[in-house]
Amino acid sequence: MQHTASESQSGKTLPHCILVIGGYGNFGQLICKALAQDANIRLLIGGRDGTRASAFAASLGSAQACGITINAQAADLAVQLQARHVDTLIQTAGPFQGQNYTVAEACITARCNYIDLADARSFVAGIGGLDARARAAGVLVTSGASSVPALTSAIVDHLLPEFSALFEIRHGISAGGHTPGLATMLGVLGYCGKPILRLENGTWVKIYGWQDLHRHRYAPPVCGRWLGSCDVPDLEIFPQRYAGVQSVVFHAGVGNPVSHLATWALAGLVRMGLIKSLAPLAPLFMSVNRWLEPVSPVVSAVHVELRGLNHDGKAHSKSWQLVAFDNHGPQIPCGAAIALARKLADGKMPLKGATPCVGLLTLEEYLAALAHLNLTQVMM
Repeated sequence: MQHTASESQSGKTLPHCILVIGGYGNFGQLICKALAQDANIRLLIGGRDGTRASAFAASLGSAQACGITINAQAADLAVQLQARHVDTLIQTAGPFQGQNYTVAEACITARCNYIDLADARSFVAGIGGLDARARAAGVLVTSGASSVPALTSAIVDHLLPEFSALFEIRHGISAGGHTPGLATMLGVLGYCGKPILRLENGTWVKIYGWQDLHRHRYAPPVCGRWLGSCDVPDLEIFPQRYAGVQSVVFHAGVGNPVSHLATWALAGLVRMGLIKSLAPLAPLFMSVNRWLEPVSPVVSAVHVELRGLNHDGKAHSKSWQLVAFDNHGPQIPCGAAIALARKLADGKMPLKGATPCVGLLTLEEYLAALAHLNLTQVMM
């Protein structure tokens, strides 16, 4: 049975042990910094480079944090998790496109909870295949603890009580100028120019990654930004989650127009079959983005627009935006893992089983994990 704290061989109750795989990476560092000072959490910062893990752990100044050498793909991962009394594992090491569920399965065997930051559509949507095993082990296994679908679904759930019927969900993200990590870059470039299915007006239609170029108007100071079509778990999960919805559309873009339009043009070459994939160009994209950072915006935004009927049966629409200042946008995806880890450590997450990360957090819980960031909500 899963408990809120580990028990040592001496019988002494220990704080809830959380292992962050990739804990010294981009997202991992942010999550570890947030959890390191929680008195009821024993934090293990894990990765293949134990020296880096230990150095980062030492920099946190917490007696509750330590670095370890661990390979998430090791055949004996479950044994290692049991030996270290891990209660919850957070997997930040992507990209998740093409990955299997080996780490999640090891967690189930070890009877510890599993959380990942995946935004790969098929990976997140397919995690429910482990539900029976996770329930039998008494653990929570959840995928997609990120901006999509964890935050976006929390926003929809927050606005949903205003509607008697929901017909359209149109949402997206415009990033600032901060260069993402390699895993994130590979994930996006992997579907640029490739066909994507999404629900529009009750019909599944084929569109193409990073195409459908258009301008979206955000609240100042973000204002107008270029966006393109993206492949995210929401396109698969939301039509099932929200009964009666006829359209689920997601777009994303980057704040620097040169970078966005160049990616759009190259994605067009993939669509025409002149280039097989943009993924091999990820290191070049990262270099160019870093070069453009000084002239790129430091503000980013998330938007969700809903259309349907109110409780009087009249047409109703709602628009919600989250604007991030000071290049804090890249930290937003970490909110779900932080909030879930704290709920598990506090014993406030009774749900067991395997599920995409929807319905596990309220919008208030998600944003509370990001209270240290410079964020502003805009309701329209």
